[in-house]
Amino acid sequence: MHVTPASEVRTHAYGREAATPQAPLPPPAESSPGQVAPDLQQAQPGSQPIEPASRPPAQAFRQTEQAPEPAEPLHGHVQPLPRQKGGPRNTEHRLEPVADPLDHPDPHTAAQTAAVENLLRCWVREHDLTSSIDGTLRIPLPTTGTTLLVPIHYWSPTGWHRFGPPHLAGAPACAPPVDAVTVAALLAREAAARGTHEPGSHALRPTAAHRSASVTTDQLDLVGRVADSARRVAVFIAERRARAVDSTDLFLAAEQALVLGHPLHPTPKSREGLSDAEARLYSPELRGSFPLHWLAVAPSVLSTDSAWTERGRVVPAEQLTARLAGTGLPLPDGYAALPLHPWQLREVRHRSAVAALLDAGLLRDLGPHGSPWHPTSSVRTVHRTGAPAMLKLSLGLRITNSRRENLRKELHRGVEVHRLLRTGLARQWQAAHPGFDIVRDPAWLAVTAPDGDPVPGLDVAIRHNPFGPGDDASCLAGLVSPRPYAHGQLQARTSSEPQESHDGRQPQHPSGPSRQRSVSPPHERPITGSRLADVVTRLAARTGRPRGAVAAEWFLRYLEQVVRPVLWLDSEAGIALEAHQQNTLLLLDPDGWPVGGRYRDNQGYYFRESRRADLDARLPGIGEHSDTFVSDEVTDERFAYYLGINNVLGLIGAFGSQRLANEQLLLAAFRRFLTDVATGPARLSTTLPAHLLDSPVLRCKANLLTRLHGLDELVGPVDTQSVYVTIANPLHS
Repeated sequence: MHVTPASEVRTHAYGREAATPQAPLPPPAESSPGQVAPDLQQAQPGSQPIEPASRPPAQAFRQTEQAPEPAEPLHGHVQPLPRQKGGPRNTEHRLEPVADPLDHPDPHTAAQTAAVENLLRCWVREHDLTSSIDGTLRIPLPTTGTTLLVPIHYWSPTGWHRFGPPHLAGAPACAPPVDAVTVAALLAREAAARGTHEPGSHALRPTAAHRSASVTTDQLDLVGRVADSARRVAVFIAERRARAVDSTDLFLAAEQALVLGHPLHPTPKSREGLSDAEARLYSPELRGSFPLHWLAVAPSVLSTDSAWTERGRVVPAEQLTARLAGTGLPLPDGYAALPLHPWQLREVRHRSAVAALLDAGLLRDLGPHGSPWHPTSSVRTVHRTGAPAMLKLSLGLRITNSRRENLRKELHRGVEVHRLLRTGLARQWQAAHPGFDIVRDPAWLAVTAPDGDPVPGLDVAIRHNPFGPGDDASCLAGLVSPRPYAHGQLQARTSSEPQESHDGRQPQHPSGPSRQRSVSPPHERPITGSRLADVVTRLAARTGRPRGAVAAEWFLRYLEQVVRPVLWLDSEAGIALEAHQQNTLLLLDPDGWPVGGRYRDNQGYYFRESRRADLDARLPGIGEHSDTFVSDEVTDERFAYYLGINNVLGLIGAFGSQRLANEQLLLAAFRRFLTDVATGPARLSTTLPAHLLDSPVLRCKANLLTRLHGLDELVGPVDTQSVYVTIANPLHS
């Protein structure tokens, strides 16, 4: 096979041929956005580590510091790397930093970078690829008769790789990089020719259509959604660079911060069916807001349940929605007020079941009404500052892997979990972990046709809103995701500020790899950076400690404040949470340290089948309507993916890819934490720590293959809703 030297792999921007190399830019973590965590500017240094059950984080970090020196981060010339196939997987590259392509001044080019990197990260993970020895990832495409050549800017042991613009082998020197739509088409064609993973299975099942590499509807759908996602991200980037001011409601600002989306999803921001005008109103990334649309529901077709209490009395769901609607809603006597997303009303009003109820007067269209609500990171859940509740609305848009219409069993599940926690389980949990809780979904409304069938598309969950505008509560996905800042929003660093190495240590010699560099004035370039990078950098500056040391302590506090409480619930109650990064809310103190957490999502509970008797004793009849009991085997697989891979390993990958810490140091710290949970004085009886520590491979959700199957994760049995593949476990030694 012909091997192209790394020096021949071009790295110019999409659609633009680079005549000269781009000037080096500093890592985004060194910049400080003025309105992100402004309270850190007045904070005092010297925050002390918390004291976990068996080993203080400071001691744990001193041990992690003994690991080998970390890699110099993103981009540029590569030192020796592991082999691409069959070589070491947990190696970070030593690279000389150059400009991050996400900072390109053209929003379309920056969006193409994000889209291509997502596709490549998915392919690498789902096909278990390792790095190459010369800094070029080669993806053979025999079905098309070519090879995709990709510069490796950073290789992450946990999967958050950074790549340069790809090219096709043998393409003319003047050829532009391969764009996201072309990459999607090439990878989709190759995946189809190789065969298809059966959902929930370990094997590939080739078909005649796949063997002939025919274009399938799912392939075309993927390509179209990649294009839609990239186009929307370009709009988001342009808007964020032009309009920098965040909401004064800290929770809402954090919900609007997930601009680029899931870094390991091929279509993170695709929203088919949403016009550009609607996107302005309904997109959290654009800080949209809109009044809700209201229906009046006759009592004969109203279905509802509520465990919402005030002063010891249950408040009916229809009373809660009437309050949220406010004054002036023309609600007929005896009817209940049902809020809808405006887009959803347009979608459902012509469905036969809904049209029949409207014609019969059992549903009445009351129109838009009330103060604006703001979409949160899920798009369909809406928030209004000061309101006692958020509303999880049905929304038939395809967002990531699903059409987001609530299912009746999920509504039952939210109320059921609230009632279960009130049996005394919440008191036990709070006694052990006072900083953690579940954001409750204690009430719901829906419509049931006269024949007894649920009417889909109208269901709404009422979610408790525990956050005031000053509460610094951020979903982890938004905290770690790079986001654009406006021209001039970040203060420029001067050449007197030394660059830290990848583990946060100051350079010993000006001529070394972390030598001081001058930086272009901020008005000359946009900057992409995460809130996580900003918090860690500010803490390091304030305390006078190396950034890597601060990052390690921050990570250890996160494990204690968020991960240990989630493991406790599995150990003590047999309930595993689908705690991926978007469902995990992190509470930060005024200095930026983790002090607590919340879990949200009435979909994401796994009641272990082996604990059915215990849970039924707590709440008789539990699971009868919610369909929440799952075999221990499936529970273990999903728990390991959502909490282990998506949440914690994803956080480690963010630290590494953003040059905040060495991933190997954090992996070592995570291993010690899991060992303590499994065997320490405060050991828990959950199976997850041993599974993560001892298994050489892990089962991992494959978002690209799931999309190529056209699967909707809200439809069908839980064990076949997604495609799972086997990947190497970076924790296994």
